[in-house]
Amino acid sequence: MDGGGEEVSSDGEGQMLPDSARKRGGWATFPFIADTYSNLANKCVVNFRTNKQMKKKTGALIGSSIAVSGWANNLIVYMIEKFHVRSIDATQTFNIVAASTSLLPMVAAILADSFLGCFSVIWISSLISILGIILIALTAMLDPLRPQPCQHGSTSCPTPSKVHFCILYSGIALAAVGVAGTRFTIAAIGANQFDNSKDQRVFFNWFAVTLYASMVLGATVIVYIEENVSWVFGYWLCVAVNVIGLVVFLSGKRYYRHIKPQGSPFLSLAHVVVATIVKRRVPLSSRAEDYYHKEDGPKEKPVSLPSKSFRFLNHAAAIETEEDSKVNSWRLCSVQQVEDFKNLLRIFPLLSSGVLMCTALPVISTLTILQTLTVNRRLGPDIEVPAGSMMVFILTSTAINLTLIDRFLFPLWQKITLRSPMPIHRIGLGHLFNMTGMAVASLVESRRLKLAQTHSVLDHPGSVVPMFVLWLVPQLVLVGLGEAFHYPGQVTLYYQEFPKPLKSTAAAMISVVVGFAYYLSTTVIDLVRRVTTWLPDDINNGRLGNVYLMFAMMQMLNFFYFLFCAKCYKHHSVEGGNKNSDDESSKS
Repeated sequence: MDGGGEEVSSDGEGQMLPDSARKRGGWATFPFIADTYSNLANKCVVNFRTNKQMKKKTGALIGSSIAVSGWANNLIVYMIEKFHVRSIDATQTFNIVAASTSLLPMVAAILADSFLGCFSVIWISSLISILGIILIALTAMLDPLRPQPCQHGSTSCPTPSKVHFCILYSGIALAAVGVAGTRFTIAAIGANQFDNSKDQRVFFNWFAVTLYASMVLGATVIVYIEENVSWVFGYWLCVAVNVIGLVVFLSGKRYYRHIKPQGSPFLSLAHVVVATIVKRRVPLSSRAEDYYHKEDGPKEKPVSLPSKSFRFLNHAAAIETEEDSKVNSWRLCSVQQVEDFKNLLRIFPLLSSGVLMCTALPVISTLTILQTLTVNRRLGPDIEVPAGSMMVFILTSTAINLTLIDRFLFPLWQKITLRSPMPIHRIGLGHLFNMTGMAVASLVESRRLKLAQTHSVLDHPGSVVPMFVLWLVPQLVLVGLGEAFHYPGQVTLYYQEFPKPLKSTAAAMISVVVGFAYYLSTTVIDLVRRVTTWLPDDINNGRLGNVYLMFAMMQMLNFFYFLFCAKCYKHHSVEGGNKNSDDESSKS
């Protein structure tokens, strides 16, 4: 496909030029990147900018999100019912898969920033995802690819063979890798279409709305089809929406603003470390002229001294000899390279505080499914809530609250305080709501367990606890509200504060945080299983409420750590004094 006047490299990624940059990008690209199957999302975009391209109703983000929500949200139930995996083992497997799905976007971001560009990474990853879902669909469609069903009335079921597990896990792995390569790379290519930070903040907010709204659709319609119509039809539907999303994304190529990858930006970071070590004994000067200010030569006059924070890194930019300023060696870095490295160091404590906060999502979403399987799920004589669809309450809460926050809460905040709420404020509120959600989950589980004891359900495994399934909704809604605050806040903060060559990496950092959160929750739950009796296979005989309470207390301590990190981060940012006004406001 022709670049439409933009210079295009052999790999399809064009170098961004001033004239073409003004003609490409903007809100006209949003339908191709984000909008799919949703009139609601389409109307939201039209509210921002009227453009005939906004009428397009299909795109990569929701295509892939509907698909992953359809197969992933019901994965625990599928493994228990069709592959006879023990319940806690199924949840642990799901957490590992989710963690890997969240960590791998960093690899995709590095490939996008350094070698392939966002566009190529997205379409290649989409193909991998489609192949993985096809394998999962084949395990549901072909009897030889899964174990025989349990005999009616029998307490033991056929054990899956290594071949069964190999095919299932291969499909899950490919689907997970594909999702990892698309979701946050789409966020990066979307943000690349805008020139100012205000439009980027609005984009990230609506990116999150579109993401969660599409996942709601997958977690309701497709999960219902899988459990009540056919697993086979549900999985092939996931394949179809993924294919349609990919086709529409490719059809918008000529509208995108493409940024050509410039090689690995991590070499620049390594450059700073090496130069600092090599010249660690060089005395630091108080004159700006004694520091290197331009990577391609010292022709421009120095602007300012390096910032005082992490002062030891200033050795990397100090000019020791005349040869240092003439030869591009690993002995010398520009002041800008040093400041970029300092920015990463400053933001790391804040980033680390997000890991424990994000454990609310994997803990609540997986353990609530186990609770759902034990309670009354009937909404009528013919309607039963699928256990895998409980995730929809988190997604719906997030999608609705994102809209309310953007349209009502933040304008009110700005009117009262005369200042716009910044990403760090959103993250702090996310900490509070996630912690509250865990505490509420502990209280609800105590009630469920008390009812199980009162009605003698403990002695009858598989019996239904006389508790209505909607009792489990408040904990999910609170965690969804927490997601609505901290998710866009983290994405925006990282994107604005990371160095320019690491923009795709910045957009994927929230995924890395969530990935470590899944691994952390898996490790903690596994430790709890080993040293306590809180989590047996039959949760009616355990103390699941203690697990929720433990995580709530951990998150409370983590919130105080976040407040300390936020205060220190603000202090260093003001001290640096070399950020533009928009960046300074983002840390206030």
